[in-house]
This record gives sequence, C-alpha cells and structure tokens, in this order.
Amino acid sequence: MLNRRQLRIKLLHILYGFYSAEDQDAARAHKSLEHSVHKMQELYVMLLLLVGSMQSMAIDRIEAGRKKRLPAPEDLNPNTKFVTNRPLRIIANSRNLQKAANELGVGWGDQQELLRKVFRGLLDHEEYIEYMASEERGFRHDREYLIRMFRKHMIQNEPFEDSLEERSIYWNDDLDLCASMVIKTIKTIKENDDDFELLPLWREDDDDRQFMETLFTNTLGQAEENEALITQAAANWDLDRIALIDRILMKMALAEARSFESIPLKVTLNEYIELSKYYSTPKSSGFINGILDQLFQELKADKRIVKIGRGLLE
Repeated sequence: MLNRRQLRIKLLHILYGFYSAEDQDAARAHKSLEHSVHKMQELYVMLLLLVGSMQSMAIDRIEAGRKKRLPAPEDLNPNTKFVTNRPLRIIANSRNLQKAANELGVGWGDQQELLRKVFRGLLDHEEYIEYMASEERGFRHDREYLIRMFRKHMIQNEPFEDSLEERSIYWNDDLDLCASMVIKTIKTIKENDDDFELLPLWREDDDDRQFMETLFTNTLGQAEENEALITQAAANWDLDRIALIDRILMKMALAEARSFESIPLKVTLNEYIELSKYYSTPKSSGFINGILDQLFQELKADKRIVKIGRGLLE
C-alpha cells in the first residue's frame, strides 16, 4: 500500500523530469505520475509471481533428477520440503494472483532463464539450506522461512535487480515498498486458505490519492511564488548554484505546508530533509532545513500557513 513518503518520492522524480525538460508540459508530467503508480502495482504482482515461480523451478529440478541416466539416491528420494511449502503452494496456484497478472498484462514468461538463475542461487543460500535441513514442520515454520528466503535472496539478487532496472525506470525506487507489500501479503495467508487477497495500492478512504493530486497541482501552481520566497530567504546564495533537486524539494515542502492544514510543519520539514539526504548532496539537508524553517515561521506569522486540529493549534 502506498505511503506518503513513497508518494513524495514519486512526485520528486516526476517534477525533476518536468523542470529538467525544455518543454515543460504539466499534463504530460501528470500522466507520467499516474504511469509511475501503475508500474508500482505491476511490480507488486511481479514479485508475487516471482515467489510462486520458485515452486515450479523446484518441481522441474526434482523431475530432472529422476530422469538422469544414473540417478543418485537423493535424486530418487528428493527432499520435497520446499515444493510442499504450504504458503508457497498457495501463491503458486493463486487464481487471484493470476487474474491480477492477466489484467495488468505482466509475467515472467519471457525471462525463464532469469528465474532459473534466482532459483539456482536460492539453492546455495543459507536460509534455504537451513530450512531444508530442519526437521521442524508446520505452516508457521514454512511461512517464516519463505519470507526469509524472499527478503534475503530472491530480491537481493544482482541479475534480478539488473532486470528490474531494464524493465522500468521506476522499479528500483519502488522495490523496497513493493517487497514489504509482498511480505505483508504472505503474512495474511492462513493454513486453511486456498487463495489470498492481494493488497490494494490505495487505502479505502482515498486520502493518499488526494494528497498526491493536491501536492502535484499546488507545487506547480505555487511554483513562481514559492521560488520567489526561496530566492529571498537564500539572499546570500546564487540561486543558479542551488541544486535543482534542492529547489524542487523546497517548492514541494512549501506547497505541502500551505496546502494541508492537518499535517504538522515538523512532519513536513523532517520528510523533506530526509529526502534531501538520500537524493541530493551531503550539505543539502542543512541548507534546506535552514531555509524552510525560516520560511515556515514567516508564513505562519502572516497567516499564509494555517494549521488546524488537535495538537496543531499554536
């Protein structure tokens, strides 16, 4: 499920492309934003399909062992613990997952070699080896180790990460959140389930979707005014020497502070400082902190920033 930090990141990427382009087209930028959200839903489904595909890879390995001209004892009597892992079987046979994949038009059909590489790496991974060697049985045991194998190997795999980068420019930034959604999904699967429900991308109240739309619209709509505020506050700086990413972060922060009466200023300030630490220069967080803190105080004083609600009135 999308959270607001992820939405801020998506907006930052889209706005960076918008301000970097010679022909700044707001409608096209908004379309790119919607496409970015759609691609995240695709990645969530793709990761679940990746998990489910490991069962068919394991079955193929067992069958190949039995067909050897001179099969070893372990080929004739294979350890089937992974193949019979109950949550894995539910994912592999999920009608809901396949329906979602069909509707989105996604799958791993043309990348079977990549799946084989991920599976071969899994066979040598400590979590898999420990799981297969353990005599413990049970649904919770199966689910716990499946999550461990997913988290520590399936998505921590160089060929897999390279594949994501090739398929979509959005997916590397989306991977952590989508992986957490997959883990939450696996945790919802119960022992007697035949299938599972996929997590929605948006909460039912739709507040986060509205947050994204309003922040996008107001960041662009208030751009000139907020740029002037930043220029005035950074009087001792050459605006052309301020990194574009920093200017966008400050415009977003000002638009958020002025547009959402129920979001505390401290939350907004901290969010954009954290984003600057990850996406900008080492000195950016201190600079952004100083400029925004000054502007927030000035805008509160002349009532251009107003906060309402419990704990927000001053």
